[in-house]
Amino acid sequence: MVKTILITGGAGFIGSHVIRLFVNKYPDYLIVNLDKLTYAGNLQNLTDIESRPNYKFIKGDILDTELLKSIFEQFNFDGVIHLAAESHVDRSITNPLEFIHTNVVGTANLLNIAKQSWSKDFSNKLFYHISTDEVFGSLGKEGFFTETTSYDPRSPYSASKASSDHLVRAYFHTYKMPTIISNCSNNYGPNQFPEKLIPLAINNIKNNRPIPVYGKGENVRDWLFVIDHAIAIDLLFHNALPGETYNIGGDNEWTNLDLIEMLCSIMDSKLNRKEGTSSKLITFVTDRAGHDLRYAIDFSKINQAYKWKPSVDFKKGLELTVKWYLENEKWLEQIVTGQYQLYYNDQYNDR
Repeated sequence: MVKTILITGGAGFIGSHVIRLFVNKYPDYLIVNLDKLTYAGNLQNLTDIESRPNYKFIKGDILDTELLKSIFEQFNFDGVIHLAAESHVDRSITNPLEFIHTNVVGTANLLNIAKQSWSKDFSNKLFYHISTDEVFGSLGKEGFFTETTSYDPRSPYSASKASSDHLVRAYFHTYKMPTIISNCSNNYGPNQFPEKLIPLAINNIKNNRPIPVYGKGENVRDWLFVIDHAIAIDLLFHNALPGETYNIGGDNEWTNLDLIEMLCSIMDSKLNRKEGTSSKLITFVTDRAGHDLRYAIDFSKINQAYKWKPSVDFKKGLELTVKWYLENEKWLEQIVTGQYQLYYNDQYNDR
């Protein structure tokens, strides 16, 4: 193999799309997927490529330093694409220490063992850390996050991701370890765990259940189709200079309420319901603690450097996403019931 790449969190939402892209596009790369298979990690996201000769799955935790040492010794990785993280803000408010352990300590473990493994020669090595726009805090009605925006995290989740970003930069500056970071806006698309806004709303609309919307639905997010994000990750992994940071955004701002109303309209059409039926399910609930008002990303740096820009129109992306969920009802049902977790046992433990 020309390269051997470790992708952490590859059974999750974004990670599975990155894994699929790399396995299909680079048959001469060995892609090793390390995933703990928590509630959000699902190997059924990768059934189409799981038998490929250039793909290998390892069940494991980035907090397990002995495991990390052994797989770095075994595979002598040329690069790491680090996606493994706890990522749901609501969960971080309930259990902040879990986010500190995984997102901060786990990232430190990976950095340290990669440094040890590569210390004799950093040439042609790269540690690529995937982060979030939430580290920048909250915007007012105007302005955009840039790569030089000061960090101002407002939740345990964003604070833990900000901490991990700082660690990555510290390893670049202190040890000259080749690292890059990208901060992305809200992703959407197939395979997303239905605790996040769009798949949660799709599932509730399908089952005629209330669609919870925080506050008055005025919070604004910039939405990025997950496959566009995977393409950007591929570009940066192969081209970005060590020490650089890039913002990856969708140029696609929507208030939560406007987004849900568009989604309701699409669902009415797909389910052959009278227009306006699903919007009656919208239910305003008490706002989340520390809820950031607005995120918006300036992605001109990656656009100017590599000509990357989002390729999927938001309405088209939503329609594709709805279509996928409606055509994969078994996947969604198993996610909601927790039955998907049996897949690992069936596929691996019984062999």
